[in-house]
Amino acid sequence: MHTNKEKLAKGVKLMGGTLLLLVTAPIILNSSFKNQDHPMFIPILGIGIILFIAAIYFGFKGIKMLMKALFND
Repeated sequence: MHTNKEKLAKGVKLMGGTLLLLVTAPIILNSSFKNQDHPMFIPILGIGIILFIAAIYFGFKGIKMLMKALFND
């Protein structure tokens, strides 16, 4: 079983990764929408959408882990 300090550190790391995804996903989506006539439009759009979904997932997972660490669950 992890201690609260380890859970807190893991939660902060997840939130840091989420922040990175929240910055890169809109940049990739914006880039794909600017180049709609390019043949790689659909794959880049798909990558951007996947990054957004991953950011939401890891954000919820990180918040859940932080709450467990802070409230001794």
